Amino acid sequence: MARSEYLSGNDPCSEMTSRMAETQPGLKTDLHLHSSEDPADVITHDAYTLIDKAVDLGFDALALTLHDRQLTEPRVFDYARDHGVTLLPGVERTIEGRHVLLLNFAQGTEQVRTFADLARLKSRANGLVIAAHPFFPDRACLRSMLDKHADLFDAVEWSYFWTSGLNFNRPAARWADAHGKPVVGNSDLHDLRQLGRTFSLVSAERNPEAICEAIREGRVSLQTSPVPKLELAQVLTGMFRRGTKPAAAVDTARLATT
Repeated sequence: MARSEYLSGNDPCSEMTSRMAETQPGLKTDLHLHSSEDPADVITHDAYTLIDKAVDLGFDALALTLHDRQLTEPRVFDYARDHGVTLLPGVERTIEGRHVLLLNFAQGTEQVRTFADLARLKSRANGLVIAAHPFFPDRACLRSMLDKHADLFDAVEWSYFWTSGLNFNRPAARWADAHGKPVVGNSDLHDLRQLGRTFSLVSAERNPEAICEAIREGRVSLQTSPVPKLELAQVLTGMFRRGTKPAAAVDTARLATT
């Protein structure tokens, strides 16, 4: 199976700035994005503005992964397609209290509350499951649950949120290397300034099924650079100041956490 290639060699704990092999074309891809349609977080840009920004930066494929709600508005998908962007169905689902990216599942994601539910969903559908920021210091991150349910995950995320001095992605890269899983670069975007600093190049045709299959097979290359400390401070300050929407806005308020 092909593996991600790193400029500094095969050590997943290195700086992790990576490149695509020169002979391997790649779709510029970000599969962890939030917009104002999100039922949980207050975000200032809508899906259309995000797509416009992605077009300006040369992205080929995106996934809008709202918290616990899969965006199904046909006009958004049509808008992306009309602007040359492949939009994958996706959701950042809370499963037993932990965040997991579910991509290209036509239906059934909003019924997934436990990892047993996720296993059943995967048994009947060929979507992609990515461990979102698994080792960050937040109670919603997978951490030890990633080991417990390793077989359910197709890939591991390398998140935008890192600097040259602080990097919680390193344990994720080590875990992926030890378990033979590809590393996918995503922005976990809540602020448009995040777009384009961490992403993936995926060697695939321009359709969701092909993109997911390519990632499963490891035909993906991480592209990332550390976030300048001032930019990171501005992004995080904005997120904290905007805060979250009232609990009633989240349509799955009693997500399983046991």
